[in-house]
Amino acid sequence: MKYRRILRYHGLRRPRVRQTWNKYNLYNLMFLKDPRNTARTFFQQKWTAKALTRGYHGEHIKERQWDRMFSRRLLSVVDMKPQYMATNDGSEQAAGRGSGLITGKPKPVNKATPYMQMTFAPMERRLDIAVFRALFASSARQARQMVVHGAVKVNGKKMVHPGYLLNPGDLFQVNPERVMTATGRPRILNEKLPFEKKIKNLAKKNEQNAEAEAEGKNESPEEAAVIGETKSVGSIGEAALKLQKQKELRALMLRAKEVVKAHRDMSGKKKVVVRALVKDIKDTINKAAKRDTSLQQTGDALHDLSVLVSKLELSEEELAKKAASDAEAAKTGSRFVQPLVRLTDAEREIIEKELLLERENPVDPSKPYATPWQPRPYMPAFAFIPRYLEVNQKICAAVYLRHPVARPGLAEVPTPFSETVNQLAFNWYLRRG
Repeated sequence: MKYRRILRYHGLRRPRVRQTWNKYNLYNLMFLKDPRNTARTFFQQKWTAKALTRGYHGEHIKERQWDRMFSRRLLSVVDMKPQYMATNDGSEQAAGRGSGLITGKPKPVNKATPYMQMTFAPMERRLDIAVFRALFASSARQARQMVVHGAVKVNGKKMVHPGYLLNPGDLFQVNPERVMTATGRPRILNEKLPFEKKIKNLAKKNEQNAEAEAEGKNESPEEAAVIGETKSVGSIGEAALKLQKQKELRALMLRAKEVVKAHRDMSGKKKVVVRALVKDIKDTINKAAKRDTSLQQTGDALHDLSVLVSKLELSEEELAKKAASDAEAAKTGSRFVQPLVRLTDAEREIIEKELLLERENPVDPSKPYATPWQPRPYMPAFAFIPRYLEVNQKICAAVYLRHPVARPGLAEVPTPFSETVNQLAFNWYLRRG
């Protein structure tokens, strides 16, 4: 019987750099080695370079498919600067050949064009690779899955073939919900568990453990209660702080209701603003009370709510008018309202920004990703959009402007490998092309 050796997709012993945002992939990027070695033959160096580059550029594509896509032509362009062309007529290109135009030190030579970095340029035309390059997916395999499941449209029509080759001017769009799920942080499994119920279960479990230990050591019930209380304080100390902050949130809600009552005499436009703010206050309370949040998140929600309540409070001019009306009301004995705290212009600007962020990125427990939405970890190390794509992140759409090219000192094909490694891989496929 023959046994096939199975290697992990993200192996640390035999690292392979992949098209993914995985943390192990970021670790393997630090240990890329040059396959050139004097002790190895030229064939072995080309074979190793081919294995390394193919492990990154379309490793989910069969080798025979890539052989058909491989092209000997390496596209390149020359930078045509208008200022340079306006001041020179081209005669300086013949300087040094008897024209006598060189006076003094020669000009520095322009940067070389990295042609070999364009070895896998045909792979960038594939639809799944383009979706990954546009940052709509966290890996090339995930982008392929999106295309197969019908979440990608090309020029307004659904495209289910990940190997579709894009042409210049093609527009592809991905379902925004799929993009947010693929590139956002995953949701915690016990996120919907009520906070107070979790606290009670934790305290009950600690009491049962204390009673079991008291029975085993023949301790008195009073001693067992003391031991259980001391142990539960260490385990649910943070939870108690959360519960305390929950009570503070409720107190702030009562304060908000009192502030709303004080705004009965305002105009219609201001009433619309107040109603929107009250809705934001309720959403903030639900965010902190109806899901399993950490202590820091609960404290942030408490701060946000206090800011929202402060937004409802009167300005300096309104406060003066309110104080005058309250003074008159106090003399007549009808009613008396306690003056509220004033807000500065800088504080009001901060409040408006926080409200805007809260409305753009709300909390929704029904979503398959964590809300409010945050990008996946380790994404910044791979967040790069090539020049041949024009991406609009708001509508999750991108335009394939043109084919990638090489220019002096720059190649537009994203690759973590050096030019020598790509040159060895190009020579391997050139012999078979």
